[in-house]
Amino acid sequence: MKTLLLFVATALAEILGCYLPYLWLRQGRSIWLLLPAALSLSLFVWLLTLHATASGRVYAAYGGVYVAVALLWLWLVDQVRPTLWDGVGAGIALVGMAVIMFQPAR
Repeated sequence: MKTLLLFVATALAEILGCYLPYLWLRQGRSIWLLLPAALSLSLFVWLLTLHATASGRVYAAYGGVYVAVALLWLWLVDQVRPTLWDGVGAGIALVGMAVIMFQPAR
């Protein structure tokens, strides 16, 4: 559970760090949004370092959680309801994350 929650926090930091520049570039919002965006992306990088396994494995598994969190963002922030296919894809991605992160020790 700790691993999953850490991945969720990491995904939120990355998505926010990318969303704020999007608001500036696409919606004409203040350039000052780049400051919290940089802080959020720095938090994203730091959170990825908190996992005890090899970085490549962390990055691969993180991708599955990112997919699911991005679809939640789509629903909650963009106000676009994910489709059944989005949910199936996120489920598959999460199963992939679990296989990678919770494999038996050698």
